[in-house]
Amino acid sequence: MSRKGTKSRTRRRKVRSTETKASTHVGGRHEPRAELEKKLGARTRELAEARTQLAEAREHLSEALEQQAATSEVLKVISRSAFDLQLVLDTLVESAVRLCDADHAWLFQRDGEFFHWVTSFGHASDVRAQLRDYFKSRKVPVDRGSITGRAAMEARAVHVPDVLADPEYTWSGAQKIGGYRAALGAPLLYKGTVVGVIFVAKTVPQPFTAKQIELVTTFADQAVIAIENTRLLNELRQRTGDLSELLEQQTAASQVLQVISSSTGELEPVFQAILASATRTCDAKFGLLYRIENGSARIISKLGIPPAFAEYLKRGPHRPPLNRVSPLTPIGRVIQSRQLVHLADYCTDQSYLDRDPITVAAIELGSIRTLLVVPMIKNDALMGAIVIFRQEVRPFTDKQIELLQNFAAQAVIAIENARLLHELRESLQQQTATADMLKVISRSTFDLQALLKTLVGCAAQLCDAYDSAIWRPDGDRLLLVAHHGPIPAETLPLIRGTVAGRTVLDGRALHIADLPTEDAEFPESSENARRWGFRALLCVPLMREGVAIGTIALRRREAQLFTERQVALLQTFADQAVIAIENTRLLNELRESLQQQTATAEVLKVISRSSFDLQAVLDTLTESAARFCEAPMAAIMRQKYADSYYYATTYGVSADSNNYLKSVAIKAGRETVVGRALLEGRIVQVADVLADPEYRWIEAQERTGLRTVLAVPLLREGNPIGALVLARSVVRPFTDKQIELVTTFADQAVIAIENVRLFEEIQDTSRQLAEASQRKSEFVASMSHELRTPLNAIIGLTEMMVTNAARFGMEKAQEPLLRVNRAGTHLLGLINQVLDLAKIEAGKLELNPQSLQLAPLIDEVVGTARQLAEQNENRLVVETQENLGALTVDPMRLKQILLNLLSNACKFTKQGEVALHVRKVVDGHNWIEFAVADSGIGMTAEQQAKLFQDFIQADSLTTRRYGGTGLGLALSRKLARMMGGDVTVTSEPGEGSVFTARLPGGAHT
Repeated sequence: MSRKGTKSRTRRRKVRSTETKASTHVGGRHEPRAELEKKLGARTRELAEARTQLAEAREHLSEALEQQAATSEVLKVISRSAFDLQLVLDTLVESAVRLCDADHAWLFQRDGEFFHWVTSFGHASDVRAQLRDYFKSRKVPVDRGSITGRAAMEARAVHVPDVLADPEYTWSGAQKIGGYRAALGAPLLYKGTVVGVIFVAKTVPQPFTAKQIELVTTFADQAVIAIENTRLLNELRQRTGDLSELLEQQTAASQVLQVISSSTGELEPVFQAILASATRTCDAKFGLLYRIENGSARIISKLGIPPAFAEYLKRGPHRPPLNRVSPLTPIGRVIQSRQLVHLADYCTDQSYLDRDPITVAAIELGSIRTLLVVPMIKNDALMGAIVIFRQEVRPFTDKQIELLQNFAAQAVIAIENARLLHELRESLQQQTATADMLKVISRSTFDLQALLKTLVGCAAQLCDAYDSAIWRPDGDRLLLVAHHGPIPAETLPLIRGTVAGRTVLDGRALHIADLPTEDAEFPESSENARRWGFRALLCVPLMREGVAIGTIALRRREAQLFTERQVALLQTFADQAVIAIENTRLLNELRESLQQQTATAEVLKVISRSSFDLQAVLDTLTESAARFCEAPMAAIMRQKYADSYYYATTYGVSADSNNYLKSVAIKAGRETVVGRALLEGRIVQVADVLADPEYRWIEAQERTGLRTVLAVPLLREGNPIGALVLARSVVRPFTDKQIELVTTFADQAVIAIENVRLFEEIQDTSRQLAEASQRKSEFVASMSHELRTPLNAIIGLTEMMVTNAARFGMEKAQEPLLRVNRAGTHLLGLINQVLDLAKIEAGKLELNPQSLQLAPLIDEVVGTARQLAEQNENRLVVETQENLGALTVDPMRLKQILLNLLSNACKFTKQGEVALHVRKVVDGHNWIEFAVADSGIGMTAEQQAKLFQDFIQADSLTTRRYGGTGLGLALSRKLARMMGGDVTVTSEPGEGSVFTARLPGGAHT
């Protein structure tokens, strides 16, 4: 208003100035009256135009203020409505009607390819109600027949001044009810997608102004904002609800786990916590927890059970059937199936219809309608079940079922924890005692006497005994090897009259409460008990590999048996004693054999490095035997002829003596130590050859000065093939360990000699096999030719007879002749494959490479294969890349490969698809790839590994079911490789297979 006032004052000043000037001018010179009237009329028109502009400006301002006020009101409603979407949309359509001088406004939301009515506003309430009912039963499609559909299609505001004059408008029913003419549709756009439309209409064919269209578009944008805000709020509420539910479930689970962790083995508080959490979080009324053992169920915890039903469970006549569990009841079904049972309405269950007592009581005394039973399972064993109930028909949700399953798992954990805790407490004392004893044993290393002394001391202390002792058998006596306590002990006779003796002889524990009264059974022990002053006796055998190697005993002065725990603990001490005795024995043996193993290892190292150099191996053996057995001289003799042996190696002798020894042939006989060992086939040692009356090889003794001689025969399958000889120039016999070591060296020499012999035999056998294979291939090739001639005659003759069957009156023989013809053709194909394999193996298969176009060849192969596909009702698909061009290849062999692959695919596929894909492949080389894919049975990796072997199929079951010889694929790969390519396979069981033949794109010679 201030700006308008300023303009008015300015205008008035201008008028006064003009009037002054006019007066001045008139005063100076009188103008004509007509001129003055003309100017006055012009000025009057200017003033009238100014007044009109001022009125229009005021009108526009008022309209703008009204629109702003309406927009502000809408935004105010949005902010105050707390995401009440309906209220916001109602306000928007009402504002659209009022501000656009319209009669109707509707708002539609999109649902797929249609729009459904959401809200409307109109001046006539009865018309508004009719339109609402009209659109509630109809959906508006996205098409040009309606203003709404048209706005959705074009994603922009659509304005029709008169729908009756619009040729595309088809919604005459709505138009007749509302009587509208001018219509405007503004889309609700969210991220470029139309999610709704605001429709505004007038009952007169008067166009909407640009500002009104802009205003409705603004309302559409506000509607989008309101809808999106509501969607986000709903998602937030849903997520908050889910999180709250999850938090409640986790809190319940945490509380149960806290009770479990704080429990000292008592299960009832844990079960009560589980039932409380389960009923609360699953919105159940009350619950039960069953323990199931050997097919019987018993209630071990309950929560919130109605008093009448609880009294029935406690005292009713149902108890025997409940324990045995009727298979009709839900708990009985869980025992049978180990699956959860969920009954939406217990009253409709068969167990109630059959009047099962426990079911009737549950429904009529407990008012149970909906129940859920979840089994408690550990390692596939049914341990129990948890049950929750509702007193109204309201099934549990999937989340509640999953939650109860979690509570059942927690109950299993609690039961298992209690069991383990009980076992742990029982064994803790025994483990502590054993640990203390083992600690002492570990500190005593392998001092066996100290170990056994500690062990009997611990046994007496931890088993509440006065005395403990260990006896070990030695001949017919039991030697006392360890003793602790005040009661005397000594070596005992190994007889059945003593408790310790019988324990060792029978290999079982004996437990006597009052030994002095057992004269008839144990006379010697009864006398000792009276003499030494003890009464109770427990003897446990020390068992090693089923044999008693001693006994450990506990003694008391009172006639009081030892407890089961003490008996078990003494058994543990007995086991520890056996371990200690055995460890000591093994250690001694280990120390004795260490030198022998070291020597053997060094010899084997040399042998492994020398491969098949037999002389080097024998030289090493000879030297090692002499060095490790402290022998100045050594030699190895080998059989050269049937009855003659010669020195193959010598060690520690002079060159002259070496030449002499190698020139002498030794025969089996008693005149020499070596001859004696060869004659008897066993180890012979002569402590002093000069004192041996049978020794006759005096020259060898004089040349070398030997006195003590050891000869070990080299035996192969019990027959001597040589000997290992050690000699000393002094009289000092070799020890048993040294003889054992020499025997090991002799065995290694036999192995080395045998390996070389076998290697030579293998080489000779390999040559013979190669020659035999060549002859076999030639024979197969020759025989295949001989077989093909009569087969071709049979095939030709049967074809002629089939063709002329009607002519010769042989119609009845036509089918048998066809079978003969097919069998002969099949057999000819097999013979051809065998012949091809034989030629390949013999290296005589020749290729006939030609440059050819692939398309005709593929058509020919497909024509043949289509009949094979139709036999198993398969669909044959061929996909060939364009411009494959020419390929230099043996056409007959390529057709053979493709037919083999297609035949194989058709055979193992039934009512499926077999596809041949041909394409060019470039990977540094040019290739033509033929891929045959099927939807058949597929193969495992193990089956694929042996697929391309001659005469071998995937497995025997496949062979029996589908037939075949296993030749086709093997032959196809060999032919492909001969042509510079290969055949490969990829497959999964039940998913089909893909066989790919790849051949070089260029010429191959």
